[in-house]
Order: sequence, then structure tokens, then C-alpha cells
Amino acid sequence: MFFSIRVIKNLFLDFFKNKNHKVIPSSSLIPSDGTSLFTTAGVQQFIPFILSPEEPPFLRACSSQICFRSDDIEEIGDNFHLTFFEMLGNWSFGDYFKKEAISFAFEFLTKVLQIPKEKLWITYFKGEKGIPEDRETLKIWQNLGIPQNKILPFGAKDNFWGPIGKEGPCGPSTEIHFEINPTHCNLGKECLPNCSCGRFVEIWNLVFMQYNKKNDGHKFQYLPLPRRVVDTGMGLERIATAIQGKTCVFETDLFFQIINEIERLTQKKYSEDKISFRILADHIRSIVFLLAEGIFPSNVEQGYVLRRLLRRSMRFEKKLQGESSFDLLIPLANKVIEIYLPDFPMLSSKQEFILTQIQKEEEKFENSLNDGLKYLNKLLNKKKEKFISGSEAFSIYQTYGLPFEVIEDFAKENNFTVSRDGFEEEFRKHQEISRRGAEKKFGGHGLDRIEAQKSQQEKIKIIKLHTATHLLHSALRKILGEEARQMGSDINEERLRFDFSFKRKLTQDEIQKIEDLVNQKIKENLKIKKEKMFLEDALKSGALAFFKERYPREVYVYSIYNPKTKEVFSKEVCNGPHMESTGDLGIFKIKKEEAVGAGIRRIRAILE
Repeated sequence: MFFSIRVIKNLFLDFFKNKNHKVIPSSSLIPSDGTSLFTTAGVQQFIPFILSPEEPPFLRACSSQICFRSDDIEEIGDNFHLTFFEMLGNWSFGDYFKKEAISFAFEFLTKVLQIPKEKLWITYFKGEKGIPEDRETLKIWQNLGIPQNKILPFGAKDNFWGPIGKEGPCGPSTEIHFEINPTHCNLGKECLPNCSCGRFVEIWNLVFMQYNKKNDGHKFQYLPLPRRVVDTGMGLERIATAIQGKTCVFETDLFFQIINEIERLTQKKYSEDKISFRILADHIRSIVFLLAEGIFPSNVEQGYVLRRLLRRSMRFEKKLQGESSFDLLIPLANKVIEIYLPDFPMLSSKQEFILTQIQKEEEKFENSLNDGLKYLNKLLNKKKEKFISGSEAFSIYQTYGLPFEVIEDFAKENNFTVSRDGFEEEFRKHQEISRRGAEKKFGGHGLDRIEAQKSQQEKIKIIKLHTATHLLHSALRKILGEEARQMGSDINEERLRFDFSFKRKLTQDEIQKIEDLVNQKIKENLKIKKEKMFLEDALKSGALAFFKERYPREVYVYSIYNPKTKEVFSKEVCNGPHMESTGDLGIFKIKKEEAVGAGIRRIRAILE
């Protein structure tokens, strides 16, 4: 029986709903706790339940979580790696454990999806580093009728999860593998699950958190957890590959809609250049969903990853179409939105923004790409050895904006290798130099420290200007709307520089209204209150936290309010420091408003 990807997802959620699991909507691709750039697994939104001593709001949960993994970008093009994907999962927080979790998984695969059990291979934890073999899991699978020769023990690398840091919850796992092709590779009988030949695909990972890894001062110990947790993850696209009888995720029903659209637009066949088709199909999904999160292409953090995907896509767009203009990504983005709209209706309101940002990035990059590839071609022709050093690759990146993956792809096509380690080392050096420069200029949303050599008078000027950025941010949003979001700031003792998202040039009337509103709030002598709270509580209270930094679990929130009416004009997560009231700031004047990137404006202002 054929099951579409959408049907598989609904069957999964309905199955576990009928097993008394609460269906939890997918969380954002951008984690709210700031611990990582992206959501990489379904469990991330449930980490507070696992770590908290308090009872969770529910004991059983299931979800289909959208995920993004940037580590896999260079792997895209093979049969199974994806940057953006959906992860099906079910969880138990101190309720059921191994027997029930394994039984649920087996029932869903063999009864609901009707997968023959003969196609399933199982791995479990063999024991390592003082932790015993997970024989309980072994016996459960045996009792379900899986033959002994298809239940295989592996070490911690494959079958033990966690902890997230040096200490914390962790435990053994059992993985369910699907045999796509019964033919052994050249390893013969050693061709088993976890072999890289493609004979098997891992479809479901069941993690049993039963230990708490602790350091007693001398060595690590694995102590029993008071509340045992089940955490499972099954890649939606992978399970679809298995049950649709395919050997590659890109040939499943959802992906092939995108592949067919590329064929229609390019008048080329998928079979002619599978790698380029797959990269475009993968990347355009990621681009659409990252842009839907409000991320702008940039050279830092999430924006940098998005720009890498966009520019790598444009490279393969050129490869398929020759020297013709960019005309693939926008219709492909429309196709992705069309496919996903039933499950993600928010894409409809984001569509204009998504398409606009793609177009802007294409316009910005077209000349650079052509020039960069021409330079690369000349460089390769001059070289005696088929090798590009890290410093050469980084120089190309800086000069032409070509991401490493674009350089590497071009090099591979010409039988060259590129030093990734060397490139990353040069990139780290550049970041360190930039960071030190930013510190000297007191940049960032929150002045963690002010240089000791500054005079007290200079320090006060900086604090005043920093306080003024909060007034400016709030004034921008009140005059221009919530589209205006802080994208960065830079402050010294003479002026402030404030970057914000907005798609057009401000009118002179708008600039004047913003300036007048800031000065009005200065004259009202508003008070500034500092509170410490958990980030989640801060966001719930209405505090803005748009700056792309990794906020800790506990943050400071600064409120600028009228002490008489209690009306709050500005409320933001920030490190400080700030003045005690706005009446001490002086007269606020906007000196310049300009564009600094696609959809990003900059205001320079002073206090007199």
C-alpha cells in the first residue's frame, strides 16, 4: 500500500494520540533558549521538562517537529542527508519506558504502515565504560519476534545518547533500521546496519534516558534518574523512502514534486544531473522555512547559514542553466509554499517576504558569482597541484562572497581538493579580529563591559546612548510597525548606530516623527527598571529579544515606563548598563538614515 508523506505524518500523530499522547505543535526552527542556532531534534522543546524537578504538564507527548542541521550541508546530494526535515517523535516523562516504547514502535511500523518485520534490523547498546549491556531491550525485541541475528549490539557511538553537556540525563538507545536492498556490499557478511553502502537506512531511534551523568570530583558516575524519560525520533522523509519502495529521499512523493518542477523549468532530466537537482530541491525547502522565521541573509549566525544555502543554490542554478539569468529559485520557492501550505498555513502571510529576500540576494550575488567563478577557473589553471589552501579559499570568500561549499563544489568538478580545516581556521581568525574590534567600539545589544581606560565622562556618554537605542527601537516600531526589528547596534562615546529590518527608505516625515517621539519620552523623564527572570518568562511578559545572540536561561529585562501611569514604552532583554531615567539623556538627533543590506536600514544618531 502507498502512503504519502502527509498521510504518514497524520497516521503517526493519530496513532500516538490514541495511545494517550498529547499532540504538540512543532516549535520554531530557532530555539527560544538560545542554546543553539537551530532546532535540530524534536526533543529540544522538551528539554526543560527533562531537567526540571517539577512535574511536567503532561506525561506523554508526540509531535512532528521541523528541524534544520547545517552540519550536513556538504553531504547533500547523497541518498539520505537533508538540511531541513521533519522529525516524528513520541515522549514519556516518567510514565512508560522501554517495553511500551518498543512495542509502540513495532506496532506502528508493522501494523499501521504494514512494513514486513523481515525488513527490520535492530541495534542496541552493548555496554561500555562501566555501563552494562542493555539486555532488557534485547529481550523485548526477541519477544516481539525479531530473529537474534537481526538484533545487533553496538557501542556508545551508535547506541548511547547524551548528555547534552559534560553532565546530565543520558541513556542507551535502540535503533530500527530498514533493509532497502538485500544485496551485501563488498564487506560481505560484515555488511550490517550502520554500514555506509546504502543497504540499510536508520528509520527510528528510541532513547531511554535512565542515567544522570555526574562528576563526584574524581570521576564520572552514571546514577539512576528519579524520572526516566523516553525520547524517540523518526525522520519523516526517511520512513517515507522505506515504505514507498525508494532508495533515496529525493524520489519520495513530496520531493519529486520539486524535482519535476526543476525539470519543467530547466528542460533537463533529473537523471542527467542528480546531484544538482537534489541540492536545489533540498536547499529551497530550507531557504523557504528559514526566511519564514524572519531570518535575513547576512554574514553572522543564522543569517550566514541562510546566505550559504542561497548562494550555493544559485551556483547550481547556474550549473543547470549555463549563463542565463537567475530564474529558478523564486518559482521553486512558490512550489515549496504550495506543497507545505496545508500543514503550515503561516507560509501564506510570509510568501511576499520570502520571495522578496530571494530576489534581493540574487541581484546582489549574480555579478559576484560570475566574477568569483571566473577567478576560480583562472586559479585552478595556474596551479600545478590540485589543491586549494584554506587561505586561498577564504580570500575568495572575502573578495567575491562565495561560501566554502560553492568553492568546494567547483573544485570537485575539476578534480581539486580544498582545505576545509584551513578555511575554518582563517574564518575563526577573522571572527576573532572582528569581535575584538566590536568590543573596542562597544557594539552589541547590551554593553557587557566598558574599557577601563575610558574616563567616567566617556562611560556616561556611552551608557546614555545605549539607553537611547531602546527608545529608538520602540519609536521605530510604533511609527513604522512591528516589521521594524533590531538587527544590531554599535555605540561609542560620540554616537549610536542602530540597524533594523525594514524594506524601504524612510521618508523625511517618518524620520522626524521618530526623532520627535524619542525626544518626547526623554522630556517625560521615564523611569528605567531592571528585572532578572527566566528567558521564557521574559518573552511571555512581552519583552523584545530580537537580537541574534545566545541568551542564557536567565536574563535581564529593562523596562522604560511612566511612573505615574505605569505605561511601558519599551521592554527588552538586554545586558545593560542603562541610565536610571530618560530625563538625563539630552536631545536626540538623527543624523543619517541609509540602507546597509537587503531589507536592513541603519540610523546614526547623537545626543546633544
